Amino acid sequence: MIGICTDSNSQLLQTLAERHAIEVVPMTVTVGDHEYLEGVDLDTDDFYELLRLDPQPSVSASQPSPGQFAAAYESLLQRGCDEIVSIHVTGSMSGALNSARLAARSLPVPVRLVDSGTASFGVTLCVWAAADAVARGATLDEAVRVAESLAPNIGMVFMRDAPDEGPGIPVLSLVAGHIEVMSHATTMLDGIGKMASIAAKWGPRLKVGVGLADRSSEPLTEALEVALSRTGSVVEMVRYRIGPSIGAYTGIGAVGCFMCPAD
Repeated sequence: MIGICTDSNSQLLQTLAERHAIEVVPMTVTVGDHEYLEGVDLDTDDFYELLRLDPQPSVSASQPSPGQFAAAYESLLQRGCDEIVSIHVTGSMSGALNSARLAARSLPVPVRLVDSGTASFGVTLCVWAAADAVARGATLDEAVRVAESLAPNIGMVFMRDAPDEGPGIPVLSLVAGHIEVMSHATTMLDGIGKMASIAAKWGPRLKVGVGLADRSSEPLTEALEVALSRTGSVVEMVRYRIGPSIGAYTGIGAVGCFMCPAD
């Protein structure tokens, strides 16, 4: 039986985690002087409330330890898994993959590590594809190929409400592990249209995840969902939360989406 593991930077939907019995290893998020485990003792809404404190506390995120990955792998073994695929945030942005690699060395079963080449919900798209493949009877090698072949075809675009990248509001993307400016908008609503146009160019049939950060950005998230629907390219759309390990860098008021070709 094949077990699947990821890290909480993936912002994996709880429904997917439960459906496929996926082990999610929490990132550590430091807010001020306090350390939290993402999704364990710090949820998304509580995190953004902490960011609203005056003065605003410093915030950062760090990868899980090898020991945390070892515990997750052991949990999969105890459930009867004799092979594991472990899919993670790109190694160019986090040390999670290195921690997973160290933990995998001592396991008595094969562990295949996948660098998603992306972050946040882009990792979830790889995990989702691999999990569906396993559910259809894929072998370990086949599940890894599914995740690795999807990774280069994942796009993303986002904005944040406190830009410092230049004139206007930058519309940003994650390209090869680096943030790049794709366009500029005069207002956040203007940027929504630009984001939808960029997403639509990713392909004629798309699976899309739309991110909601703090609750104050929900109108923008809803506007993006509408704009994406109107492109005619989206065949499946889900909403996810921009959780603490991503919100540590995007801040309050962020909105974004990930897209990949639909089956």
